[in-house]
Amino acid sequence: MVIDISNFLFLRHLRAEPTSHVLFFKDGTLKQTGPGLSFWFLPLGASVSVVPLDDRELPFLFKGRSSDFQDVSVNGAVIWRVKSPEQLARRVDFSVDSATGAFTGEPLDRIAASVTQLAQQLASTFLNKAALRQILDDGIEVIRAAINNGLATDPGLLSMGVEIVATRVSSVLPTAEMEKALQMPAREHIQQQADQATFQRRALAVEKERAIQENELHNQIELAKREETLIAQRGQNERRRSTETAESKRIEAEAAAKNVTLNAEAQAQSIRVLEEAKVNAEKERMDIYKDLSSTTMFGLAARELASKLTSIEHLTLSPDMLGSMLQRVMGAGAKKLEADTQA
Repeated sequence: MVIDISNFLFLRHLRAEPTSHVLFFKDGTLKQTGPGLSFWFLPLGASVSVVPLDDRELPFLFKGRSSDFQDVSVNGAVIWRVKSPEQLARRVDFSVDSATGAFTGEPLDRIAASVTQLAQQLASTFLNKAALRQILDDGIEVIRAAINNGLATDPGLLSMGVEIVATRVSSVLPTAEMEKALQMPAREHIQQQADQATFQRRALAVEKERAIQENELHNQIELAKREETLIAQRGQNERRRSTETAESKRIEAEAAAKNVTLNAEAQAQSIRVLEEAKVNAEKERMDIYKDLSSTTMFGLAARELASKLTSIEHLTLSPDMLGSMLQRVMGAGAKKLEADTQA
């Protein structure tokens, strides 16, 4: 139902929306025309046509063939509206039932079929003039412009009073197999770029690893050089310490040897002096004993012996020993007396 019709006995009331253009005929004569009308009428000899004025969207899916014989699908929509309702009503029957307000035919489907066929014809013509690669490279904007311009300038639609508001193309697609074939080079190129990026990343990682290893090697070399310098310095310090220790020990040994020599010389000097004193004393004593008689020497020896003995357990004196001793003593005494007398 496009309009609202109410029955009141022999009269009927018609009310239309502002988006509906009403044409009321009485006995074949146009009595009232305009959008959104509301009036009473007698059904006898009356005829009503209603032309919608709102925008109508017509989706489409076309399949065509490119110049290189490849199937292509075009998906989109056409938006159209009635520009001249009276002109269109003369070309297409928009009559409605005066009792129910419903269309007696299918005028909108007829217009939609005409627009769809014309759009498909324009799309097919465009696809037949270009190769598949060019169609896909040009994109949907080129084919959309071709369809829209063709519909907007079509004499048939203009004569009917139909205006094309807009044309949209959402996709232009080849067959699934062809799409995979066309995607393959791009995929291979992308894969090559990915592989190249992977190789570059690996090469960069290897380069960084090499730089790290070289840095570690340089550090090890530098540490080895420093360790060599440290070892050499330590060896030099040890040699210096050993030399100084040996020199110190040598000095100590020389000092000790010198002290020993000095002590030995002093001791030897002391021994020489002591022995010389002993020799001199002994010599002087021998000089004293030289002039003594044997009897005196014997007495002195006896006295020396007696001084060495701590105790005498037995003493044996024989007459022979005592007589000879007395004779010697007496002889010595006589000689001394004679000498004293002569003196």
